[in-house]
Amino acid sequence: MCGITGVFDTRAKRTIDRAVLHRMNESQHHRGPDEGSLHLEPGLGLGHRRLSIIDLSTGQQPLFNGDGSIAIVFNGEIYNYQALMAELIALGYTFRTKSDTEVIVHAWEAWGEDCVKRLRGMFAFAISDRNRETLFLARDRLAVKPMHYALLDDGMLLFGSELKSLLAHGGMRRDLDLLAVEEYFALGYVAEPRSIFAQARKLAPGHTLTIRRGRPVPAPQPYWDVRFTLDNPIGEDDACAELVERLRESVRLRMISEVPLGAFLSGGVDSSAVVAMMAGVSTDPVNTCSIAFDDPAYDEAAFAKMVADRYRTHHSVETVRSDDYDLIDTLARAYDEPYADSSAIPTYRVCQLARKHVTVALSGDGGDESFGGYRRYRMHLMEERMRSALPEGLRRPLFGTLGRLYPKADWAPRVFRAKTTFEGMARSAVEGYFHSVSILRGPQRAALFSARMKGELGGYNAQDVFSRHAANAGTDDPLALIQYLDLKTYLVGDINTKVDRASMQHSLEVREPLMDHELVEWLATLPSSLKLRGGTGKFLLKKALEPQLPHDVLYRPKMGFAVPLTRWFRGPLKQRVRDAVLGERLADTGWFERRVLQRLVDEHQSGVREHSAPLWTLLMFEAFLRNVIDGGVASTGAVATEAMVA
Repeated sequence: MCGITGVFDTRAKRTIDRAVLHRMNESQHHRGPDEGSLHLEPGLGLGHRRLSIIDLSTGQQPLFNGDGSIAIVFNGEIYNYQALMAELIALGYTFRTKSDTEVIVHAWEAWGEDCVKRLRGMFAFAISDRNRETLFLARDRLAVKPMHYALLDDGMLLFGSELKSLLAHGGMRRDLDLLAVEEYFALGYVAEPRSIFAQARKLAPGHTLTIRRGRPVPAPQPYWDVRFTLDNPIGEDDACAELVERLRESVRLRMISEVPLGAFLSGGVDSSAVVAMMAGVSTDPVNTCSIAFDDPAYDEAAFAKMVADRYRTHHSVETVRSDDYDLIDTLARAYDEPYADSSAIPTYRVCQLARKHVTVALSGDGGDESFGGYRRYRMHLMEERMRSALPEGLRRPLFGTLGRLYPKADWAPRVFRAKTTFEGMARSAVEGYFHSVSILRGPQRAALFSARMKGELGGYNAQDVFSRHAANAGTDDPLALIQYLDLKTYLVGDINTKVDRASMQHSLEVREPLMDHELVEWLATLPSSLKLRGGTGKFLLKKALEPQLPHDVLYRPKMGFAVPLTRWFRGPLKQRVRDAVLGERLADTGWFERRVLQRLVDEHQSGVREHSAPLWTLLMFEAFLRNVIDGGVASTGAVATEAMVA
């Protein structure tokens, strides 16, 4: 696990300033505190910060081929590198190291751009091929590892693991992309391939970008996608048996390490499954880490202990205060762009705890998306059954009217909160799902944004993100469609972003056995009835693990990694929220209606309405403006065009 950065001259071979490259590289020191290296040649600068995991003695980067014409900087792990190394040796390639990094270099020599199709792992890397005058950027299939890039006005192309390395260059404009702001207030994150900055982009999951000097920079190209065929005829018992074998293999591959290794253990199904598999393939007790909360409503420590006791792990637990809100500015600086998932706080803390004991930790992230675990999936399927019972011509006007007329009743028992359901019923499946996951829904954003902001947006709606992906989903199965949407949006923009930044702040490598692409592909062939059955999410996973995990762990209600925002904003953070949301920094943008901001704060703090999610989203946006934008010259009036996203 590392931090990579670099500069490539797309026009000529101008000199790259070593001091600038050093500044870019050191901005990511936290990602790789063990070593830092630079390489410069005409028209190229590569920087690398190393967190040593495999081949501790000879795995330094940038790493070169035999004649020095090909160089790589790489962040991640290639889990099948030993098999690929044997294959490449058979083809005549000579290895000077035992590292997975050198495998990628020779894979590029052997297979060119198709090399990524042979890699099994999490990765983001840049290859410079001097003879071809080419820079090749690649990102793994599910975007576990980040890759940002920006084409400057002078033809220099910057890239880096984090946006802060691009900003450290000094030549990238800080104009904000207002379409990204719209996405943020809808989703709580900026969806790939946008970044919050108009001149920067994120390389999308499963994509590569090949830049040839002297030619225009092309659009990134996809090399992988998941297809929900749902056509696997396997029976339930055989599917359970095969799933356990696939899980065991995925975990075993991710336990290759020359440094201390362990796992997060929340007490939920996914992390417990990973620990059970680790215990089954390890001769030594597994190191596990959990955090407990001093508020019982958020504490899962007892369930984590059940699993730890069962497998006799070396278990570490620390209690997090329920008023652990001092990380707001720390998180804003870590994420480089606005990010509104409040579970970033406990994620930051569990990474902090894990790093005291291990350098590598396995996680259970990705299980909800592939196994069908989110509660919202069940609600969506209920709505889909209702939608299909009425013709669209009747359903849209009927429920649209009911949704507009029915009062919002956050204070009432759930059975009386019908406004959201009515609004959802008036929409298509994709529109309804986007509506259900939005932090601020369409009418709320329309009320929040000023006339100037709406004019700058030019009619753009963040729902376009979902519509674009839905067009490529290749399935109309109700569950498979929204699983695909989550794999392309929420998993990438929220979950993987959260874990990468939180772990790297503590120089901790996190590995993701439930996001193994071969496992994801196999699960996509299974019928949806093996994922969600009779109101039970993750049906197949739970059934397969019944012999290995306690019933209370498998079948208890899902809790999630939450923090008590409602109480914070009416108690210890009351004044901070008021100051941030109603303060000068947000007002100076000219993007928000003051009266709506005032109403959100007053209604929440008086207890009339529940607005904790929109308020947290505004609080983190204000923190981003103060901590990131105000650190340099910024222009906040630019809107990126659709062409820049292609």
